[in-house]
Amino acid sequence: MTSRYRSAGALALVLAAAGLTAGIATAEAPDFTDKDSGANASPYSFAASGAKAERSEKASAAEPSGAKVVGGQPAANGAWPWQVAFILGGQPISTDSQFCGGSMVMDRWVLTAAHCVHMADEAGNGADLAPGDFDILVGTNLLDGSGDRVPVEAVFTYPSYSVNDFDYDIALVKLARAPTSAYRTVEVPDATYGDILREPGITTVVTGWGLQAGAVPSSQLMQAQIQMLDRDMCNQVLMDGRAEEAVEGFAFAVNMMNVPEEKAYALWDEIMAAAPMPMSENMICSGTYEGGKSSCNGDSGGPLVVPLDNGKYIQAGIVSWGLSDSSGRGCPEMAQFSAYTDVSRFVPWLNEVISGDP
Repeated sequence: MTSRYRSAGALALVLAAAGLTAGIATAEAPDFTDKDSGANASPYSFAASGAKAERSEKASAAEPSGAKVVGGQPAANGAWPWQVAFILGGQPISTDSQFCGGSMVMDRWVLTAAHCVHMADEAGNGADLAPGDFDILVGTNLLDGSGDRVPVEAVFTYPSYSVNDFDYDIALVKLARAPTSAYRTVEVPDATYGDILREPGITTVVTGWGLQAGAVPSSQLMQAQIQMLDRDMCNQVLMDGRAEEAVEGFAFAVNMMNVPEEKAYALWDEIMAAAPMPMSENMICSGTYEGGKSSCNGDSGGPLVVPLDNGKYIQAGIVSWGLSDSSGRGCPEMAQFSAYTDVSRFVPWLNEVISGDP
């Protein structure tokens, strides 16, 4: 009877119905997650609970030296002057207290991901962090106590964002004062320009203090040059990965219930048709076809910028989510891409919030 449930023929049937392609995405089983906790959870709570420090300690012991950001390199002093770090309130500046990134878009306004500042409360409802819960570190590439630690005045999360989803993953943080250390703001594109910036092949740069190889955190700002990828292609890779994870259980179920092959094909097609695409139209996909360059845990909320012909940069995306290593130790080092919030789709909301709270 056991052999009937494990029928190789039926499993082959479902594999064929799924239309799977071998060797996609990563060598590890894909886990769809944010860039911080290794689960769809608040990066703030992950750092505040001490879990981030515990993971860092274990990773540093396993790989004490020689680690680099996934496919990246240290940023030069003064580079990316709009980049900021989110620091737990009341804690010293360190890799353990840093939990997200962001970018200065005006003198007192920081752009970031909603999941960095909005988390589930005790009742399971979404709630913004209070201003005293965190500070913003401005004007430094190092988590060594340098730069200006600025208190927060207010948090504004996009109204449609939900703690159960990464869609609409964008927020604004208003600073209590303008920073005193050296910084510059970064420009954001309107919808028309955004269409141009998200074209496949456009060069992009992602920056942050996220995990390096071996899940070792970085105290120095890191950068990686990647490129825009076709969102439909990224969605297909992700859906194929999910199907590959789901297919064995489906094959087991249809065999156990003696579902005819013809019905099994139809059921699988219905499941695939009903499944939403992982990357919505509010997201852009950036990485490399060969893999090996990506944002990782701790980079959430940070900027994805595009270099312009005049030497300036414009922020096309916000680090949102990507693949997580099935080992739980950071990100797959050969992951092809990550998902970024498409800033250009939210410019009217950004203008509305800023003009309504001068």
